[in-house]
Amino acid sequence: MRAEIQTLVTEIQKSLDLLAQRMNHDTAQHRMEEFNARVEDPNLWDDPAAAQKLMRERQMLLDAMETYDSIRQDLADNAELIELGEMEDDQEVVTDAEDALRALAEKAAQKELEALLNGEADSNDTFLEINAGAGGTEACDWSQMLQRMYVRWAEKRGYKVELQSEEAGTEAGIKSCAYKISGHNAYGWLKSESGVHRLVRISPFGKGTRETSFASVWVYPVVDDNIEIEVNPADIRIDTYRSSGAGGQHVNTTDSAVRITHHPTGIVVTSSEKSQHQNRDIAMKALKSRLYQLELERRTADINAAHESKGSAGWGNQIRSYVLQPYQMVKDLRTEHETSDTKGVLDGDLDGFMAATLAMDVSGKSRAEAQDI
Repeated sequence: MRAEIQTLVTEIQKSLDLLAQRMNHDTAQHRMEEFNARVEDPNLWDDPAAAQKLMRERQMLLDAMETYDSIRQDLADNAELIELGEMEDDQEVVTDAEDALRALAEKAAQKELEALLNGEADSNDTFLEINAGAGGTEACDWSQMLQRMYVRWAEKRGYKVELQSEEAGTEAGIKSCAYKISGHNAYGWLKSESGVHRLVRISPFGKGTRETSFASVWVYPVVDDNIEIEVNPADIRIDTYRSSGAGGQHVNTTDSAVRITHHPTGIVVTSSEKSQHQNRDIAMKALKSRLYQLELERRTADINAAHESKGSAGWGNQIRSYVLQPYQMVKDLRTEHETSDTKGVLDGDLDGFMAATLAMDVSGKSRAEAQDI
């Protein structure tokens, strides 16, 4: 077996070792049997919230077991094919098996990173907010570019994307928008995107000058129904107002838009669907999610302090630069991950940046540290 292929085999095995550690492989089958026994309990759905939590946990373990077994079997099968092909001097068989191992190595590395999504809310759906920063019309246009980028990223992963609110820019673009993105590990993947995103380009608005624009992105998890977040009615103010979207599929003119202000924290959330009742419900859930995010941050203060020291959170701390002029480059300032494929990134190819952040620091662990557990 060639040295390159032996290295691939070693890397795949390392990924398998981490996957086994994350799901506690030695006890996985026993835990699955326990889950199956509880699922058969006729009284399970007397408590729907507990039942849903059980079913989610069971499915996550099942997915982890199936992924591990699939990668392990594919590794063994293709290694055996290479050996047989070499023994019989069948280069076509060897080449096909080597190509399969290269694809398997990519899959294993991806699953390894997903296994690092072990934060308390990583598996949850997520809210994503984008707000234009310094730069006027340029910043509003940049915010709309980010909006398109994240929607495309989410749709490529098969996530459900729901627009919660949107405020059009005065001349172009958007001043702000908010989305709910639903899918397994949506928050875990997107949480690394919180921060300030900087764009450098030649102005498309007839100025012909190089402009720098900023927009902030804020990501926070959707709170599960079984997580209790108390909101004192005396702490909030609810306002209703008329809201109009940017036209086209987002057109929305209504007197029923809702804004909730939480006085103790200064958090403001909005929703501008057609029904005022629906807007109140959406806005209240968003508020609870924001409060839950604050609680998560308090619980992980040391981790957040480390992240902030890298300039990864908070307005004024840039996490990524997108340079379109005088050269093409997108660079993450925390991980140093970069690419000259600016078009691909703006079309939603963000996995490389997210993976680099996860590998660097997820739940306080580097990739190397996680492998040493």
